[in-house]
Amino acid sequence: MGLAQKQPEPPIAIDEKLTKEYLHTLTMIERLHRQLLDVVKNELDRAKVSEINSVQALLLFNIGDDRLTAGELRSRGHYLGSNVSYNLKKLVNAGYLSHERSSTDRRAVHVCLTENGQAVRDMVQGLFDRQLRALEPVANVSCGELQQLNGALLRLERYWSDHIRFQL
Repeated sequence: MGLAQKQPEPPIAIDEKLTKEYLHTLTMIERLHRQLLDVVKNELDRAKVSEINSVQALLLFNIGDDRLTAGELRSRGHYLGSNVSYNLKKLVNAGYLSHERSSTDRRAVHVCLTENGQAVRDMVQGLFDRQLRALEPVANVSCGELQQLNGALLRLERYWSDHIRFQL
């Protein structure tokens, strides 16, 4: 059914406070993602690493010690399809990842970190470790608050997944 053919939903009273908080949450998710990328970019700049960007540095961090395919990275939900392939190719060409065709499925290519990739992963881990040490004393964010936040974000993620899956 096309957009023009969709029947309008019956009007339902929506709590204005809920609306305001939901829209604020959506804005915060976008803003925090951009800020995380800026924080990682700042760390790359301090280390004078200019061949890769913050998205690629986080990709290296998320690969860690694993041997993964692009499909496995996509299925973890971190990256969009073409984005993964593009960034993996750039990282292989820059010497941060090595790649090898799967012996069982010749279409699949496994990637893993090279020494340079491990150095970037360690740099990002160091950044996160410094942030963790300062999180409670400086930002006044406790473990319990993070647990509550993560629980709410997980429920929101499930809701959005169900929205897509069941076309709610």
